[in-house]
Amino acid sequence: MNPIIINILISLVMILFSSRMLEDRLDYRSLSPEGKSGRIRLFLCGDVMTGRGIDQILPSPGDPVLHESYMKSANGYVKLAEKVNGNIPYPVDFFYIWGDALGYWEKMAPDLKIINLETAVTRSNRFWENKAVNYRMSPENISVLKKADIDFCSMANNHVLDFHGEGLKETMKSLRDTGISFSGCGGDLRSARKPAVLEIQENKRVIILSIGMKDSGIPESWEAGDQDPGVFLVSPRRENAYLIQKVLDETEQPGDIIIISIHWGSNWGYQVPAEHIRFAHDLIDIAGADLIHGHSSHHILGIEVYRNRLILYGCGDFINDYEGISGYESFRDDLTLMYFADIDAETGKLVKLQMIPLQIKKFRLNETSEKDTKWLSVILNREGRKYGTSVEVSEYGVLNLNW
Repeated sequence: MNPIIINILISLVMILFSSRMLEDRLDYRSLSPEGKSGRIRLFLCGDVMTGRGIDQILPSPGDPVLHESYMKSANGYVKLAEKVNGNIPYPVDFFYIWGDALGYWEKMAPDLKIINLETAVTRSNRFWENKAVNYRMSPENISVLKKADIDFCSMANNHVLDFHGEGLKETMKSLRDTGISFSGCGGDLRSARKPAVLEIQENKRVIILSIGMKDSGIPESWEAGDQDPGVFLVSPRRENAYLIQKVLDETEQPGDIIIISIHWGSNWGYQVPAEHIRFAHDLIDIAGADLIHGHSSHHILGIEVYRNRLILYGCGDFINDYEGISGYESFRDDLTLMYFADIDAETGKLVKLQMIPLQIKKFRLNETSEKDTKWLSVILNREGRKYGTSVEVSEYGVLNLNW
């Protein structure tokens, strides 16, 4: 039998098994689409890194050649993961990497699924020189996002131009052809600054603007110009909050929910720079943001609720190919969170935040152990203390935010 057909059958069995597990784990009174009247439910996560090793296990892998000092073939990352956690039955189908997340998405029924796509989607071989890592996924594998019903990709990050303007053009075309919205990059400055408009429920719109900062590793030369492709690059200064307000004013209508998705900060470490905190507050006070979706850190950071608006300073990686790479084990980048934020549809205020922990293993999202869930709660409580937030772990292993 064809290996892809076998893996499709395996995935279906795993989804059915996961659904059975969900029956035991979820509190249907708190984790359900019922009672959402007057609310918008958003799913958010951090970096979705479907390039490199992940791309190699999908049905249509691209050229595995890498230009890194650490590894010269993307297949090497697959071998590292298999050495640590066992065989990955690739080629896998497009549902495989999402694993147990699929059941949670079905049960939680978010109005929108929002990710940071941390890869170029291209077959171009013209890589950006003098850059430590270049991520790319084959355009033929873009269905991995479509099968997960991803609605929006934040693109103002430090990998979207890894294969120059040609790679960026192919990336944007792949997303458009698949019907996935994005913002934060474009063929010129005006298009890079253009927010995405997503219509949900009845006559309700969510506006999402993506911005990036140099401290996340975005080269200054990647800033979009009047006639040059690139990203919407900003610094965390108050005048840029006014700039963003002006950009949003061109699109925003009364009653819109405003999300600003930011790629900022270093990959490792829990300390959020003071200028990031001030800028997040300015984006709420000046630009009118209802939610700040921060990413770049490979692990979770603290959470703040400012003026009843949610600030996620760092969501951590959601999918990566880091299994077997040593050096940062204490940060547990294998542990990730699904963030489900309930927002008041009229005011934009946070009503509820529920977080579901998962573990990346064999390039797949899996249920966590009670011990790992506890570890995540300890980190969120420690890092949230300075912002006046804490979490409680339900008997079903769901993390609920208090503020």
